[in-house]
Amino acid sequence: MSTLELLSEHGCFGGVQRFYRHASATIGLPMRFSVFLPAAALAAPARRLPALFYLAGLTCSEETFMIKAGAQRLAAEHGLILVAPDTSPRDTGIAGEAESWDFGAGAGFYLDATQAPWSRYWRMESYVTQELFGIVTGELPADPQRAGVFGHSMGGHGALVLAQRHPDRFRSVSAFAPIAAPARCPWGEKAFSRYLGDDRAAWAQYDASALMAGQARAPFPGGILVDQGLADKFLAEQLHPEAFEAACAAAGQPLTLRRHAGYDHGYYFISTFIEDHIRHHAAQL
Repeated sequence: MSTLELLSEHGCFGGVQRFYRHASATIGLPMRFSVFLPAAALAAPARRLPALFYLAGLTCSEETFMIKAGAQRLAAEHGLILVAPDTSPRDTGIAGEAESWDFGAGAGFYLDATQAPWSRYWRMESYVTQELFGIVTGELPADPQRAGVFGHSMGGHGALVLAQRHPDRFRSVSAFAPIAAPARCPWGEKAFSRYLGDDRAAWAQYDASALMAGQARAPFPGGILVDQGLADKFLAEQLHPEAFEAACAAAGQPLTLRRHAGYDHGYYFISTFIEDHIRHHAAQL
């Protein structure tokens, strides 16, 4: 059992918003995450509730979604636990960690790195799907059989990839403006070459579109929801939702890909459509 340090707690829509820190055995460093527990979790602590894991994007942390998205009111209505980990290892001492890479410091990309020196700490896939999942379903009142995952940008990539790589963990998935084909965009090429080396076959294992193209049948018959703003400055060069759309069509995977005129890449966009995502997951969990 991990030792959770409660950093802060705030009353929120009848439940509580908490921020935790713990010594991560997977990462080898302290990690932070946030949890919203609805009133039902407080009234009957032994009761197991569905949990929704949110993976944030570049330059974000465990605080960003909980502060900006306005999701707690909706989670309270549906009796959902919300969980948001930090995006990346912090203060590793590795040269280059804080380099901007033109898109954000120390981006974790929700993968397990295989290349030194990154492989020592960059194990975000194992952290989210094993260690954090175990904490949330062991020490907090989340039902391990009713978990979903969603995210934004790099976190949208993480959600689409981890859901496909760990169908035993996640029953539902959605994304806001995901990096849908990272093996063919500058952000992904930079991160993958650094963390995974030059073997593009290894890259494909963390590319949502490539993974979906290799599916023998629809992994999420209840459907996947993706929202994309058409005023997103990263759309043409970095995100490639059309690649994921084509892969889903080939695999027979039901996909609702909504394109919204006038919306950009930020949290005004996310907060506008968050209710639809919460309802999407609540219906499947």
